[in-house]
This record gives sequence, structure tokens and C-alpha cells, in this order.
Amino acid sequence: MFTIDAHLDLSMNAMEWNRDLRQPVTRLREREKGMTDKPDRAKATVSLPDLRRGNIGLVVATQIARFVAPGNPLPGWQSPEQAWAQTQAQQIWYKTMEEAGEMVQIRDLAGLERHLALWNDGTPNEHKPVGYILSLEGADSLVTTAYVERAYEYGLRAIGPAHYGPGRYAQGTDATGFMGAAGQELLREMERLNIILDATHLCDDSFWEALSHFNGPVWASHNNCRALVNHNRQFSDDQIRELIARDAVIGGALDAWMMVPGWVRGQSTPESTNCNLAVMVDHLDHICQLAGNANHIGIGSDLDGAFGKEQCPYDLETIADLEKIPDLLRQRGYTDDDVAKVMHGNWLRFLRKAWR
Repeated sequence: MFTIDAHLDLSMNAMEWNRDLRQPVTRLREREKGMTDKPDRAKATVSLPDLRRGNIGLVVATQIARFVAPGNPLPGWQSPEQAWAQTQAQQIWYKTMEEAGEMVQIRDLAGLERHLALWNDGTPNEHKPVGYILSLEGADSLVTTAYVERAYEYGLRAIGPAHYGPGRYAQGTDATGFMGAAGQELLREMERLNIILDATHLCDDSFWEALSHFNGPVWASHNNCRALVNHNRQFSDDQIRELIARDAVIGGALDAWMMVPGWVRGQSTPESTNCNLAVMVDHLDHICQLAGNANHIGIGSDLDGAFGKEQCPYDLETIADLEKIPDLLRQRGYTDDDVAKVMHGNWLRFLRKAWR
């Protein structure tokens, strides 16, 4: 089944992990054997050939570069200008992949429909370009809000104002506080340009402020449920209900610590915590129970988002194994129509409405 993954850090993996994503996952792992600079070395799950193998023809692909003020222990750049330059290197990587025929940027409704026709023409996927919608995860790299239009011109179509910790425009995971004047100015510029607001990673205060000030399209590309894993990274039921009321779509994420309670980094394993793909379905089903339908869920895997096989479902070897999700949904009683909504239909409905 044609599949959309609404959150992949492809350029980060290419530029910071130094992975040639044109190679299959097996080769990426072979190349990294013996490397210890990152905990997920030799444990990659994502590559362009494996996306094609899994019929994942469209992704939301990120730029990401955090600004860190003095005293902030998180990794990142010491100035917004440096962060901006990092995102520009990332977007040039996407352009290079386009020039090589590996990817194609989707900017508007006409481009979306052309790409869907290509991927559903009945021919093999091996040489089809993977479509990508460009998203910015954390807005710190926007030196001023004037940079939003510059980014829109090269194809940016979604922005998550925050990532982890305190941000320049909003507060993110493990932080607290409101967006304030700068964040509200960012939201106005996004609304003017019809850029999608990605509510993922917003702390509770900034989440409610953002949704009260922003009137454009809202999604949550990769987020799970606080009722199942009690952490501020997850959405509360009230937040989920608000997103449903805004006709948002929420993408289920496959980072194990977000899927199962009690995960201890460096100690827990997917096997010891019984973390498998069915657990993501638990989170998706919880959202459906709140909504009363299957219209607001999709996949936003976040695979290889600074973790690998050591911290994702044990029954997923590569991203191509997203193909297992339809049967898991059917086992829960979801209809074929519902399954199609989860795998691609809800994201397409959202985009067609936002870009019409």
C-alpha cells in the first residue's frame, strides 16, 4: 500500500551522520561497523532504497539546527546565523538528491497530484524519486521572521516552532513557558504564507498559545499519547481533542521511549519492554477512541532521528517494515478504508485541504 511518513530527518542523517542514503540500509550498517561516535552506529533503519522497497513514496523531510544560549547543555549552534547556515547545507543536500533523480520536492497541490500518479502507475518503484515535503523542526535557525519568506521560496512548507528545550520562538520538550511576541510574529508570518504549523515538541504552555493565535493548517507530524506514556513530550487527551477539533492529523512515532513507559536509555531494549509495532497501534487507537473515527491518525515514524535499531520496535528491521502496519490495524478491527486513511489517506486529505 502506498505509504506516507510525515517525519524523517534525512538531511541530518546525510550531513551529520555522514550516511549516503542512496545505499540500502544493509550497506549503511556495514560501513559503520566498529564506529562508536554515536550510539546508533551500524543500526540505521532508513535509506532511499528501503523507502522504495516499502512503497513509502512521500515523506515530510526535515531541516534541523538548534541555537543554544550560554548555559544550555543541549547540542547545537552558538548563533542563529550558524544554525541558518546548517539548514542551508541540509537543503542543498535535498537539491543534490533531486539533481541525481533520487528525490523530488513537493511544494503544491499540482506537484502532489503528479507525484501520486507516478507512484500509483503500476510500474516498479526502484527508479522512482521519493517525494518530500520540506519541514523545519525547531525555528531557532530563522535569524529573524523575515527569513520565513526566504525559506518558503526554496520550498519550506511546515514549521515546528520548537524542538527540545528553550527556543527562540517557543519552548519545547522538557521546557516550560510561552511563545511571547517573537513566537506570535512567527505564527503571523506562517499564516500569511500558508505554512503548516507542526505542533510536535511544543511544551504545554506554548502549545495552547500557538493554537490560540494561529488560524492556518495544523498537524502533529510525530507524536504519541501521554495517557499511555506519561511524559511532556506526549500529548494529553485535551491536546489531542483540540487537534482533532482543528482537523489535524497526528503521526505515530516509533522511538521506543515514546512508545512504552519506563524506558531507560542505554539499559532498556525493545525486547525487554515488549516494544513492537503493535504498541504504536495502541497509541493510534487511543487517538481514534477520542475522535470516534480514524480520520486523524497517520505515520510520522521519526526513524533514525538520532536513534536506530536499538531503540525502535523489535519487529522493524528497516523502514520498509511499515508495510506490517495494515495487518496490525485489521487485527484491531479497522476496515480497509480506515487502513488506507492511516497509511496515506489522512495526510493527503489534509494537504489537499491546506493547499487547495
